[in-house]
Amino acid sequence: MEYKKILIALEDSPLSLTIFERAKAIAHKNGAALKLVHCLDSDSQFWVESSSFSSETFDDYAQRLEASAQKGRQWLGELGRTATELGIATEWECPYDKPERAILSLAQDWGADLIVLGRRGRQGLAEMFLGSVSSYIIHHAPCSVLVVQGDTSGGDGSP
Repeated sequence: MEYKKILIALEDSPLSLTIFERAKAIAHKNGAALKLVHCLDSDSQFWVESSSFSSETFDDYAQRLEASAQKGRQWLGELGRTATELGIATEWECPYDKPERAILSLAQDWGADLIVLGRRGRQGLAEMFLGSVSSYIIHHAPCSVLVVQGDTSGGDGSP
């Protein structure tokens, strides 16, 4: 199968670099475009913590959200430039949403024909209670999905 639009779901983790490199190689081989996605939430590596313990105003929260998004876009931009240097059309987004909802929505709206993401390797009760973004994406995606396996020992991984 030839892919033309590849959406890559990334977290700031060692597995994300592997995911990115695999997707970049597929894109280069197929002449495909890439869309890099990092979902922002309070668990994001780029989430800016509140500077005080007092009640936060909406404007304070909005400023923290924008600062977090800026950090995420900067990271994705650095990755994206390495793909662009190979002649791969690349764009990126940092939506503030649940990863599974954002990934599926962006894949649908953009017309992705492949989603590339990681799997931490949770099983049993850990997967049941903590959920599995990759499992949800596999069952609901509007296109093909490539899941890159992470550390199955419970170590660092991706979405």
